[in-house]
Amino acid sequence: MAEATPRIELRDVRKAFGAKPVLSGVSLKVMPGESLVIIGGSGTGKSVTLKCILGILTHDSGEILIDGAPLARIDKRGFLRHFGMLFQGAALFDSLTVWQNVAFRLVHARRNPLGRKAARALAIEKLGRVGLGPETADLYPAELSGGMQKRVGLARAIATDPAVIFFDEPTAGLDPILARVINDLIRALVREIGATAVTITHDMTTVRTVADHVAMLHAGRVRWTGPIEAMDACPDPWLQQFIHGRAEGPIETVR
Repeated sequence: MAEATPRIELRDVRKAFGAKPVLSGVSLKVMPGESLVIIGGSGTGKSVTLKCILGILTHDSGEILIDGAPLARIDKRGFLRHFGMLFQGAALFDSLTVWQNVAFRLVHARRNPLGRKAARALAIEKLGRVGLGPETADLYPAELSGGMQKRVGLARAIATDPAVIFFDEPTAGLDPILARVINDLIRALVREIGATAVTITHDMTTVRTVADHVAMLHAGRVRWTGPIEAMDACPDPWLQQFIHGRAEGPIETVR
């Protein structure tokens, strides 16, 4: 039986800024419906990897494939229509109401944009899926708590029922209880939609809640990758130091 085509695949991807290499040969596969979490310390290339997949940054060499097709050859607008994104800090538009934030892409779509009434109704339905009632629809982001803003960002990410969802540090700035709520929501929604998910984080609670597979970046390379069930038993000292937050180990720390 032929192996399924990865939804996203990176082959020896390299990216440098001037003389400073950031990605030094990253190779990864994300299968359809899989939730991959990329971990690693600050400056290891997690965000740059994500930006290269999205086409925000152009990688210097190697290949990025979407459903088996090189990223450079696919219709970027077509690809972007099928992905959702939860930004670090939610990144809501301050001047728009909650429902306008959630439905932004649907209202401003080049093809078949939704009318105001239909867009508001859809936004309220998505807000309900993240645990927010219709009374929040006409509020502004400044009127929401940090946890509610994150939920609105999640509602926006799933508004189009995307095939792929990217999560950038989804629990940054949240207390442990709210972080657990958001992690559980992410896991439930990704399964419900059947989406492929890519998350970058250094929060091990997020890793253990949402990951099917984990990839650890270190020094611009994939140090380890495997199913979440194999992570704790892996003897790699770099991985063990990171997942347990130890000061001592091969990963250099600033003292």
